[in-house]
Amino acid sequence: MSQVWPGHPYPLGATYDGTGTNFAIFSEVAQQVMLCLFDDAGHEEKVELKEVDAFVWHAYLPSVGPGQRYGYRIDGPYDPATGNRCNPAKLLLDPYAKAVDGEIAWDQAVFPYTFGDPDSVNDADSGPHMMKSVVISPFFDWNGDRPPRTPYNESLIYEAHVRGLTKNHPDLPDEYRGTYAGIAHPIMIEHYRRIGITAIELLPVHQFVHDEHLVSRNLRNYWGYNSVAFLAPHNGYSASGGQGRQVQEFKGMVRNLHEAGIEVILDVVYNHTAEGNHMGPMLCFRGIDNAAYYRLVDEDPRYYMDYTGTGNSMRVRHPHVLQLIMDSLRYWVTEMHVDGFRFDLAATLAREFYDVDRLSSFFDLVQQDPVVSQVKLIAEPWDLGEGGYQVGNFPPLWTEWNGKYRDTVRDFWRGQDHGIAEFASRLTGSSDLYENSGRRPWASINFITAHDGFTLRDLVSYNDKHNEANGEDNRDGSDDNRSWNCGVEGPTDDPAVTALRGAQTRNLLTTLLLSQGVPMLVAGDEMGRTQRGNNNAYCQDSPISWLDWSDAERNADLVEFVSQVSKLRRDHAIFRRRKFFKGNVLSGQSGPAGGGPATGDPATDTDLDPASKDIVWLRPDGTEMTSADWESGTARTLGVYLNGDAIRDPDALGQPIKDSSFLLFFNAHFEPVGFRVPATNFGGSWETVVDTRRSVTLVDADLEAIPLATTAFDPSDSGRLVKAGDPLEIDARSTVVLRRVP
Repeated sequence: MSQVWPGHPYPLGATYDGTGTNFAIFSEVAQQVMLCLFDDAGHEEKVELKEVDAFVWHAYLPSVGPGQRYGYRIDGPYDPATGNRCNPAKLLLDPYAKAVDGEIAWDQAVFPYTFGDPDSVNDADSGPHMMKSVVISPFFDWNGDRPPRTPYNESLIYEAHVRGLTKNHPDLPDEYRGTYAGIAHPIMIEHYRRIGITAIELLPVHQFVHDEHLVSRNLRNYWGYNSVAFLAPHNGYSASGGQGRQVQEFKGMVRNLHEAGIEVILDVVYNHTAEGNHMGPMLCFRGIDNAAYYRLVDEDPRYYMDYTGTGNSMRVRHPHVLQLIMDSLRYWVTEMHVDGFRFDLAATLAREFYDVDRLSSFFDLVQQDPVVSQVKLIAEPWDLGEGGYQVGNFPPLWTEWNGKYRDTVRDFWRGQDHGIAEFASRLTGSSDLYENSGRRPWASINFITAHDGFTLRDLVSYNDKHNEANGEDNRDGSDDNRSWNCGVEGPTDDPAVTALRGAQTRNLLTTLLLSQGVPMLVAGDEMGRTQRGNNNAYCQDSPISWLDWSDAERNADLVEFVSQVSKLRRDHAIFRRRKFFKGNVLSGQSGPAGGGPATGDPATDTDLDPASKDIVWLRPDGTEMTSADWESGTARTLGVYLNGDAIRDPDALGQPIKDSSFLLFFNAHFEPVGFRVPATNFGGSWETVVDTRRSVTLVDADLEAIPLATTAFDPSDSGRLVKAGDPLEIDARSTVVLRRVP
């Protein structure tokens, strides 16, 4: 029997101090708590925790150190009718485990009932089938690590999956593929730098569970939105193996990315857990204190409230659940050195009772926390419950995935007749959503694709989802894709269709990278990655989801195009303003309020020089748009002048920034449109820096590996000049960006 000292109730979890380990776990309902220690052969030693303070059970074991595997058994009431589900036959993970060893071997023993009889009690020992918590060493040589702290408006986020990003990379060592170490390999860092990435947003890396119903069909919970340990990096992504080594590897990944100036943002899932509904397994929270951790149905606590579509929702208003979430966030910042978080289904975290409440306790805690409030906070501002769509409604400290940006940009480029007013608002930072709450353009995380849905290539190649590989008869996944296949469903060797798809891809990328706000690019979109029409590849740990790095060679010009447009954004502050456009002249004399469609009506600005405003919306004839021009619901063309003299933010030396001025012309019409370069007061000469239609097209005879139309500019067109008043034909479905020549 191990020597046992009283220990301390804080910090929760297993904390090694260089001599021994303190164990502490919360349970208000427990009558007895057993700490279970496992040796390499799987033999179990039980240690009763007899000390309890404020419902925290604790002990200190001086002989226990890093690598020790452990779990808990909680004895207490089992009465689902009152929300209590304790069962000491079930081995439970530590909610504060900092590492987890092994996977679940799905067996009836990990469920609290006997199959076929959900009201029964199953007393089979789940220990042999359970993953185990692991004591870790907190010590690591950070070598003077300093976070990059890239300002939001200078950020370019790259959403990626740890495994899928590098699993098929031919130039990485085999043991690094699909791992934390692979993410930060010099070959990968070179690619990030080439396309201008400043932050990697990793799909969930908290330890998660592969659902039994997927494993039984030879599938996996690939995306990982099924967390069970909020402080532990997922062991399946470790090249170093388990028993806590994944923690060291994760820290090494962060350190190496920071050295390259790249931030690490984690996609975190605090809204639900892997235990599912009342028919789910007993892995952790359910057996520790079910009613404390989960939102139960008031009328019948046997059942769980579900705002997430996964079977349960965390009871975020409970003090210990809030503490767990905040302790987890602080741990990842202070101990793992991550730079921010993207909160999955964040509206659920704001449901104190039933409605989404922007004044909820969770937001209060984040706002006042001296650690968490200082990193990047990104909300997925919706959930599946009533009133769950909350785009634009999160508190000022937060940024948001802008779902309205995604929908508007997709609709514009596929030719939907919604007019151009909303497109203009999204292009300029969505002031209608964020300005009134005191937020800046960078509150909008702009994206056109994400892990959930079509890839960018599939967005221009498919009208319908093709999810047959998921084994659900194509019923899963969204039917509202706002996509257009350019005339042919799926792969084709038709040069005209391939060329159009290439142009549409470049239109979408140019719009994304040159919009005000923070662009988010999905890994692989820069090289034409396809999932062959699967828009819900959550269960596909397979080549369907993994990046095919041969795409980078087949579509080398697309990679170069992304690099060049990203550089254009990086080099010119006019595309990453810290404040919204106002439509005002630079002398301070105001035109119409707002930077969106209401800006610039000559009827109210007759005494002002339009070219002196910070932004001017242009008609095809080169004159300023009027209010009547915005009212056309079928308009598909738009011109805009961005005044580089309007950048008033100081640089590092405190001097006002002065940038180049630009003209942007967008034509989503199926025919060319004749524009005219505006008058000399806007600028005498302009050079072309982007033209999404003037490119060569490469077509591969292998239909399974057809590249998108490439993006190399015809040398005869690169940098071509136009002068004030010149006619300028904008090709069908194309974007042209001009820079004023000094």
